[in-house]
Amino acid sequence: MTNNRHFEIFLAAPPGLEETLCSEVRMKGFRQPKVVPGGVTLRGGWPEVWRANLWIRGASRVLARVAQFKTEYLSQLEKRAREVKWAEFLRPDVPFKVEVSCSSSRIYHSGAAAERISKIVTELLGAPAEDNADVVLRVRIDQNFCTISVDTSGDLLHRRGHKEAVNRAPMRETMASLFLRKCRYNGQETVLDPMCGSGTFVIEAAEIASRLNPGRSRHFAFEQLATYDEDAWQTMRSVKSARTPEFRLYGSDRDAGAITMSEANALRAGVTACTEFRQATISEIMPPEGSSPGLVILNPPYGTRIGDKTKLSALYRALGNRLLEQFKGWRVGILTTEVSLAHATGLPFLPTGAPIPHGGLKVFLFQTEALS
Repeated sequence: MTNNRHFEIFLAAPPGLEETLCSEVRMKGFRQPKVVPGGVTLRGGWPEVWRANLWIRGASRVLARVAQFKTEYLSQLEKRAREVKWAEFLRPDVPFKVEVSCSSSRIYHSGAAAERISKIVTELLGAPAEDNADVVLRVRIDQNFCTISVDTSGDLLHRRGHKEAVNRAPMRETMASLFLRKCRYNGQETVLDPMCGSGTFVIEAAEIASRLNPGRSRHFAFEQLATYDEDAWQTMRSVKSARTPEFRLYGSDRDAGAITMSEANALRAGVTACTEFRQATISEIMPPEGSSPGLVILNPPYGTRIGDKTKLSALYRALGNRLLEQFKGWRVGILTTEVSLAHATGLPFLPTGAPIPHGGLKVFLFQTEALS
């Protein structure tokens, strides 16, 4: 059975999207979430940990912070590690591994710190330390302050468990959901992605509109912890809030293979009833028949990895012209690393925020109000 002790829970987000994640966490009913560098913290117990993994779209992982203390020497770290109640959350029969990061601290050898903690856990609990273990203790020693966390997610949370096919430069589902939120999408309007690739924006938007939990199709590392309660978890998972939206979410792409991928991913996600994909070039896109103006959002090629910037300028120009001609009343959100490419569209963008790290690059979200 789960214990009722409350502790700090950390939900990781890409730098620059912490506020956006915090607004989602608050909207989902978690109490007093707080923005911190790299994510959001809140206080709660294990049921809140499970709920965060199941419900929150924008977090990349959920950490349960099980111990925090000052430490300046390895001997001190060992002493304090022996005081941690490992048996409260780790099982003696489940392998674990320890990953340590050190910064601005007297303890600077992360490997030595990891070795000491692993040895103590095995000695006190009997659990074996293994390099490929699913249960990971993430230890951060920063300015001589040690935080020990259990990674309760396991695989990163963008791996929803129902997407197999991806294109060459996929947008992670967690980031797609945060960018949709930044574009003020709330699940109650039409969305069109005219360069949909493997369908990530469209499928995320459809899941939000359908009120489907992002973690519904996968397993989590917390299922291997001592605090796990199978009956309570299944009860939580089985609460059905799903609905079929009265509008549709649309994707198009000039590549027939992208449409096939998107349709397959939508089928696995269970959103075929409210999504529609078709092959079309940028010069052929039109507002879907019978739909009210909503959001056009896309992650076009940047030229950094795919395509050539000089050729891409013409593509961005064509995109801007088409949107200005045909999409009156629609808002637009475009992700790109290249400010010059965004401006080639000629769209009336609002001031942009700081760039967001994405796949080794830094992308900007360019947004418009409703086009007139």
